[in-house]
Amino acid sequence: MTRMILSAMGIVCALGQSKQQVWHNAILGSREGMRWRTDLLYAEQAVVVGEVNVPLPDLSKWQAVYQSRNNQLAALAFQQIAAEVAAAKQEFGAARIAVVLGTSTSGIAEGEQAMQQYMQQQTYPEGYQYQIQEMVAPADFIAKLAEVSGPCYAISTACSSSARALMSARNLLQADLADAVIVGGVDSLCQLTLNGFHALESTSAGHCQPFSANRDGINIGEGAALFLMQKSSAGIALLGAGASSDAHHMSAPHPQGRGAVAAIKQACTNAGITPAQLDYINLHGTATPLNDSMESQALMHLGLTNTPASSTKGMTGHTLGAAGAIEAALCWLTLSGYNTEQDLIPHCWDAVLDPNLPALHLVAPRQQRQTLYCLSNSFAFGGNNMALILGKTT
Repeated sequence: MTRMILSAMGIVCALGQSKQQVWHNAILGSREGMRWRTDLLYAEQAVVVGEVNVPLPDLSKWQAVYQSRNNQLAALAFQQIAAEVAAAKQEFGAARIAVVLGTSTSGIAEGEQAMQQYMQQQTYPEGYQYQIQEMVAPADFIAKLAEVSGPCYAISTACSSSARALMSARNLLQADLADAVIVGGVDSLCQLTLNGFHALESTSAGHCQPFSANRDGINIGEGAALFLMQKSSAGIALLGAGASSDAHHMSAPHPQGRGAVAAIKQACTNAGITPAQLDYINLHGTATPLNDSMESQALMHLGLTNTPASSTKGMTGHTLGAAGAIEAALCWLTLSGYNTEQDLIPHCWDAVLDPNLPALHLVAPRQQRQTLYCLSNSFAFGGNNMALILGKTT
């Protein structure tokens, strides 16, 4: 049977800059990449963020419009799949390889810097162009970096962006509009998002604590994850994808998770499995009071409270438009040969149960289980809900 196989994966986030490093730190529950910053909130308050703190690719020889941190993160992830993309280009031709990326910040940080200079000097930095912060900018950059010319676009639906990109990539392959797709997501730290979430009183005063009685908000993070998706019969596949829009509120989810339930059900049906067959759930798990309540209610409704689950945002931060791809990548690693001990990624929190939430089976350190099917949840503003199911196929 032909499947939509994720044949290669590249990742960079607060957990590391390679598949091996990210997996090693993830199963340890490492928070080393979660750092205090005082230069991101306008009030100069200290805030914890998931930061990539490694040398990034040099883009100085590119046109100024491509020289963003966002593109540097995307380039570092792309380096890890470049050989597989080159092989696909040789097999299918550049015009048959598409690019679909999810993002919510693009080059906004560079736009902020340009605006600050303009306010002080009434001139923009040399070479500055507004296009650096357009949402399509990272997709356009990756297409040029990979030298491919198939369909190229970006999706920006807030925190579900790159999960939606994976669904869209699958649709391109099914419609025979491409033979392979470079797909994923990328987002970088910037003042706009930090101050926006702070204004909504959604940022944590310290390290985020998903599903804890002490949870008080999110930690923002940055990173990128890219896959090469193509049709094949064996490998780690995107087996199912579900999308819904409950449109309950502009920034709050439906209290009982109506849209989340619909997306997960659709993904399971699409994958040809029942919810009971899921072996692991990567929770959206933002550590905000409303999201965690909604998600636990949705999982209870689906009979999934005994399925091992964890939120990885305590180790990566909430990477916004990149979150769906990064968390799908963590599921990919769970299913891959990197996971030699059948480990599950632990839930990183203070272990203080909230008696008002349905009790979930939150993964403990060094918990192990043979895993065939992983669910990854991504829920966004406006009720944009996504559920992805990854699985091993032979």
